Amino acid sequence: MTKYQFDVDRDSLKASADPILVGAVFLLVGLGLVTLYSASFAFSDRFFHDGLYFLKRQLAYAALGLFLFLLASRVNLELIRRFIGPLVLGVLFLCLLTFLPGIGVSKNGASRWIRIGSSTYQPSELVKVVLPIYLAHIFDKKKDRMDNFFTGVLPPTLVTAMFFLIIYFQNNFSTASFILVNALVIFFLAGLKLRYFFAAALLTTPLSLLLVLTKEHRLRRLMTFISPDWDPLGAGYQVRSSILTIVSGGWWGKGIGQGTRKIASVPEIHSDFIFSAFAEEAGLIGVVLFFALFGIFAVRSFRAALWSDRIFHRLLACAMGTIIASQGLLNVAVVSGALPATGVPLPFFSAGGSSLATMLFSAGLIVNISRQSQKPEVFHV
Repeated sequence: MTKYQFDVDRDSLKASADPILVGAVFLLVGLGLVTLYSASFAFSDRFFHDGLYFLKRQLAYAALGLFLFLLASRVNLELIRRFIGPLVLGVLFLCLLTFLPGIGVSKNGASRWIRIGSSTYQPSELVKVVLPIYLAHIFDKKKDRMDNFFTGVLPPTLVTAMFFLIIYFQNNFSTASFILVNALVIFFLAGLKLRYFFAAALLTTPLSLLLVLTKEHRLRRLMTFISPDWDPLGAGYQVRSSILTIVSGGWWGKGIGQGTRKIASVPEIHSDFIFSAFAEEAGLIGVVLFFALFGIFAVRSFRAALWSDRIFHRLLACAMGTIIASQGLLNVAVVSGALPATGVPLPFFSAGGSSLATMLFSAGLIVNISRQSQKPEVFHV
């Protein structure tokens, strides 16, 4: 017997994946590509003299993401666990490269990217995959030591805090906070005692306020959220324009490619605010479809987790499903003015190859787990 159980049931690996889950993923990707084409054409044509500039780049990353999706849906997950240490160290190294002159790329005061040839990549997107895998692995491995703080709780806490701090110092507070909150979800699902969460809340609440109040752009976003009329032509302009764009779609929308406010009203609408372009053209009916697809994806992801009889699989499927679904909800909440502005992209929609490839790989892991899951009535406890 090796350290990990590699003799996974071959019949489970040959079993078909959840078709509804796979269908939801592909529909979201297809809808995202169509929306990106419509939202980015005018901007691409004006600044790059090629209306298909962003679509071409997104299609290239979609092809890479599809490969990663298929790979993740078939790979032996125990093999990933075997190399989780090098994976964590590798992602840590890539995140640190963002601070290295000549390799790291800074935009608008943020050092979030590294240069790879003529392209850039955002290593923090990898953290959204590797950290949940690590946490699911370590909590499965230490399931009998969860009551011991030093051996069961402290190691994953330190790794999570390390990634949070690195991403924070990249001037990416929104992504760092998002990763931290989703890590806490895994801690909770793993059965961590509630007293640890109370202690974490007492520590992180004042610290979070301090981190927000010590940066001007974060404070301006918070003030704009509290009082939308505080700076309507400055910090609040993008969100106000986004809300008006969403409302202009009405019940039925203006039709794909027929939106007008996307051209100049919302700055860089093809990126984090792409949902407003979709809502303008698809209307309320399209928005309902959007939420239905994300809802189906989330439900089938959690079903795969609940139907699995392996702790690692349960934690990982829940973690990946939560990350993708919650990121979608967070983005929509920001774009519609329900939450302060952040820099979190809309999964499968926003321009950016780093996010698309990572989300597809994450979805592939869920499909992999769904392939090996079995109905509750045949669980072997």
